[in-house]
Amino acid sequence: MNFSWTPHRFAGGALALDVANSVILRFDPARSIDRFADPSQIDAFVRAAAQFSAERVLFGPLAPVTPQACAAFLRFREAIDRHFRAEAEGKAAPHHLADLLEQAALLLRLVPDAGGLEVQTVHSALRLIALPEPERLKICGHCGWLFLDRSKNKSRFWCDMAVCGNRAKAARHYRRKKGEPE
Repeated sequence: MNFSWTPHRFAGGALALDVANSVILRFDPARSIDRFADPSQIDAFVRAAAQFSAERVLFGPLAPVTPQACAAFLRFREAIDRHFRAEAEGKAAPHHLADLLEQAALLLRLVPDAGGLEVQTVHSALRLIALPEPERLKICGHCGWLFLDRSKNKSRFWCDMAVCGNRAKAARHYRRKKGEPE
């Protein structure tokens, strides 16, 4: 299946979070979609990340994921999600960090080039681990994606105001119009 890699798909604010967010509706098994199930979509993601990722100035042109590293890259994506989701929920556990670092090490041993998506995603995850204000890591109240809240007062609730914020506000308006409680 072909997907459109739009700026909204890079609303996480960090390459590692954008990679984790490549699973749509992660916690709804009936509707969940893994955008990386088709390896060609990983290549499309690489091209789009060079244009839309908030960290693109840090990594420059990206090389695609090597075929021998693809499975390890997907395991690393899941470790990213588990660790940072637990962090955002205030449920951080040492085993999540250990798994993330272990998966990062396994992935790095497989890649021959420092300019690949794999390496830059590891660098992004390490930058997030060292985040001076971990409370800026949040989960979108609408879609469940991970994102960095870079607002001045740390009050962002949605990954992307133009998409999730509008949908949430429209739903609230619709409920009010029907007289339903919020």
